[in-house]
Amino acid sequence: MIQAAIFDMDGLLVDSEPFWREVEIEVFRTVGLEMDDEMCKRTTGLPTDTVVRYWYEKYPWHNRSVEEVNADIIQGAYDQIGKRAGPMPGVPAILELFRQQGIPMAIASASPMHLIEVVLDRLNIRSYFTLWHSATLEKRNKPHPDVYLGTARKLGVEPHRCIAFEDSGNGLKSAHAAEMLTVSVPADYEFDDPKFDLATLKIPSLTAFTLSQLRELENQLSITQITR
Repeated sequence: MIQAAIFDMDGLLVDSEPFWREVEIEVFRTVGLEMDDEMCKRTTGLPTDTVVRYWYEKYPWHNRSVEEVNADIIQGAYDQIGKRAGPMPGVPAILELFRQQGIPMAIASASPMHLIEVVLDRLNIRSYFTLWHSATLEKRNKPHPDVYLGTARKLGVEPHRCIAFEDSGNGLKSAHAAEMLTVSVPADYEFDDPKFDLATLKIPSLTAFTLSQLRELENQLSITQITR
């Protein structure tokens, strides 16, 4: 029934969000903007260029271009994630679960392809995935569905027969708009935010996802097919 499992990357497979925030704080300081963790969390899950534009519109600066700031954040994140990031809890187990069930896996990320490959090698999980796809190669980034639809197309599967795992609200909107079954894995600080009610299933960590939940999702898909 389930034709593929598609995973977001940042904050879901790799514990990268602290490094993104660390780099953002450092780079925004170069344009006179003093950030903190709470400010950075407001834009979690958004593409980097959207984050930079968001803060520029609120607190315009004049000593550097938006493009330079964006490039510095991306490069800084590459460096720190490639050297220091580890997997989120439950990553090896959930990948093994889907491998044992014979369900192909893919990554659909808002991050550029180079960063996706940095993470695959850093976590040594490249062999689990049939393919990985970046929203930067699509016309529109998350929260639009393009990257999920593009990933399904590349896999040769039907979007509504896929399970998508997401940790951010914008990513969840993206997968939901692609008409996929969705599993949200919010961070602790926003677990109770109503924006995650959109998900088919919400869990506190990938460690909480079980074979029985996979079977329940398959049953939901069966029921959906009957009513179509």
